[in-house]
Order: sequence, then structure tokens, then C-alpha cells
Amino acid sequence: MSAAKPRLLYANRSQGEFRDESLENLLPSEHPARDVWQFVETLDLSPLLAEIRSVPGHAGAPAIDPKILMALWLYATINGVGSSRALAELCENHLAYRWLCGGVPVCYHVLSDFRSRHTEVLNQLLTETTAVMMFEGLVEMQRVAQDGMRVRAAAGAASFRRPETIEKCLEVAKEQVEALQSQSDEDAGAASRREQAARKRAAADRVSRLQAAQRELAKLQEANAGRVPSRQVPPSELRASTTDPECRKMKMPDGGFRPGYNVQFATTTDSGVIVGVAVTNEGTDNEQMSPMLKQIEERFGEAPKEMLVDGGFASLNAIDEAERNGTTVYSPVKGAEKQKEEETGKDPYARKRMDTEATAQWRARMATEEAKTIYKQRASTAEWVNAQTRNRDFYMVTVRGQKKVLAVALWHALAHNFGRMKKLRAAVPGDTARRANESPA
Repeated sequence: MSAAKPRLLYANRSQGEFRDESLENLLPSEHPARDVWQFVETLDLSPLLAEIRSVPGHAGAPAIDPKILMALWLYATINGVGSSRALAELCENHLAYRWLCGGVPVCYHVLSDFRSRHTEVLNQLLTETTAVMMFEGLVEMQRVAQDGMRVRAAAGAASFRRPETIEKCLEVAKEQVEALQSQSDEDAGAASRREQAARKRAAADRVSRLQAAQRELAKLQEANAGRVPSRQVPPSELRASTTDPECRKMKMPDGGFRPGYNVQFATTTDSGVIVGVAVTNEGTDNEQMSPMLKQIEERFGEAPKEMLVDGGFASLNAIDEAERNGTTVYSPVKGAEKQKEEETGKDPYARKRMDTEATAQWRARMATEEAKTIYKQRASTAEWVNAQTRNRDFYMVTVRGQKKVLAVALWHALAHNFGRMKKLRAAVPGDTARRANESPA
């Protein structure tokens, strides 16, 4: 006897359905995307609104609300999404990003431009949001730790060229621009207008990058001339990238040398809030403490009382300048110098002939157990922030140029501080909500 045929429910994907659902109802009430939107609504985005030329009485399609783009990139950065194309796809297929869009279509070109074009606005937002936390008593400018991290640039190692090669490439690129111009003038039907415009933009961009590479080579030659003769490189051997002229080859965390940028974060040790961000193309952290102290003072009107940096930051001139401006520096005596003096029976913490009063006090201070205990907070603060940004996939940037890389670093700083703000406010009893409403945001 044969088995009876089972009764099954079959898929019918052509059946029409009517659903009475909205994005507001679909997204759970406790979803993190709602917190991001609530935070963005408190930000002063008037500088972004002032740039919009689509206004009543004038031609132009309505612009996308800057709050939408700000919320999208902040939420994407928190979740480790660093590609505008990937974000555009999420805006179509992921509920949280669709909710942030609120039915507004967003393309990857708009997302890419918004992410990297508004460095000054992002810088101001970092200052304002941190100032709000200071007003609420959540952050104190008492003790700050600084550290750098190397980020891979959007350029290949083979893109670095010598001056002679760059000059030849520039001549060829200029000839290509002229050829494209004559082609469009002589035969308007040779290609569509869009194709012609795209080719001209690409050729003009190539010329612009090669000219920028020449300018960077001039800077490298000037810096090379200032070195001691034994460390100078023949001018003809200096190289600059024709893809991203402002990046430099530097040592990466894995020990290899690749094109990159040096991203600097300064973080308060008590609250773990980033109070300073900088991007350089220097392969070392030497002389990076003084610019960061100046940046923090310009942001908040006061320098930190104490600064924790590793030995690579602390030149004697930088320590002397910081101490004279009221900042106590905690930085170990450089390892090679300390080992050499210990081997010869000298005290590495004793005053040296070239020391000023401030640097002599720094040496004496770092010999104490109290100073060594304080200095241990640097690793648990600055390196912890670096690890947090690495967890958000901040290993490589897809933008070119130091200013645009700074914009990406600022997005990571805002994402980090947003998380810290939530935790710090949650840890304060009772009147946190009242003080947040009173904050001059």
C-alpha cells in the first residue's frame, strides 16, 4: 500500500498583500537607532542648512535634511560601516537605516560627499558635545592621555614616484586634457555629453593630483635639506604618491611599511571622552604633544592640568613648553637613553646639562612611584580608545587627502563620545535628565 501524499503549504510569492505598517511601528522602541536620532536632533546643524541653495522662490529640488545624513553616518560609524556604497545599500535593505531615512531616498554620491566635506562642522560638533558634558559635570579637563594610531591610506605602494617621473606623467596628463577638449570641439557627436564630461573630469583630476604630488615633493625636499648630512636622501630619490599625494609610507602595527596617516586622539582619563583629534602624515609621534595641547586649549579655553604621553611624544622642548603653560607632563625617560645611563652607572633621572628647570622637575618626578602609577593610566585610556576605533573597522580610509581623513577620524570621535555620553549620564542618579535639558546644546 503506497503512502498517502502529504498536505503542504506552498510558497506563493505573486499573491498581493495589504499591510497597515509604518517604519515607526516596525522599529522596536528600544532600538539604538532611535537614540542616535534623538542625539542628532540636539545638535546645531545650522552651518549645514546655510549651505543649502534650494530655498523658496528659487529653482532647485528639495535637499535632504542634514539630520538624516548626520544620523546615518553616525549610526554607520558605530556599527563599523565605512563605505558609502555599503551604507546606501543598507538604507534600502536594513530596517534601522530605512527608519533613519524615513522614506527619503539617499544615493552613495550624496553620502560620500557629506561624510568628507564638512570637516569644520564635525570639528565644531565635537567641541560642542564635549562642552555639554563638561557643563553637566561628566567630564573634567584634569588628566588627558594622548596616543597615535597608523591608518592605511587609499593609495598603493607603487603609486610613489620620483620627481622626474611625476614631471613626465604631468606632461602626458596635460596633453590628454587638451586632446579631449579638441575632440569635443571638433566632433560633438563623438561621445555623449555625459561621457565627455566624465572623461574631462577624470583627466583634470589626474592633472590636479600630479600637481599636488609636485607640491608635496617640494615639502619633502625642504624637510630633507634640514636634516643632518648623514640622514639626507638624494633629492632625485624622494618620492610622492600620485594617488594620494599627502600620505606617506610609515610603519604599520604589523611591522610592515605602507602608505598611511597618523591619527592622534586625546582622551580624558576619568571619563574616557575624546577631547582632541588630529591627523598628520608624520611616521612618528615626535612633537605631536604641543599641537594637541594647543588644540584642546582653543576648543575649551583651558589646557589639561596633566598630560600623559609615551616617550615618543616627549621632546625636551615640548615638555618645557607644556610645563610653562601649566600642564604637568607624565612621560617616561626614553628607553635607549635610560638603558645607556644605567649601564654606565649614571642616574637617568638626574638633571642633565641642557635641562631647564621644567625638564629637570619632569625627570625627578618620573623617578617617583606616584608618577609611574599615574602614567599607567595612559595605556588603559589612550590605547583603549584606539582599540575601540579598530573594533569599528578603522584600519583603512577610503578617502584621499589629510583633511578628508581628519573628517573620518572626527566621525569616529563623535561615535565614541556618543557612547560615552550615554553611559556617563546613565551612571548619574536622578537629576541627569534635568541637567541635560538645561545644557546649552
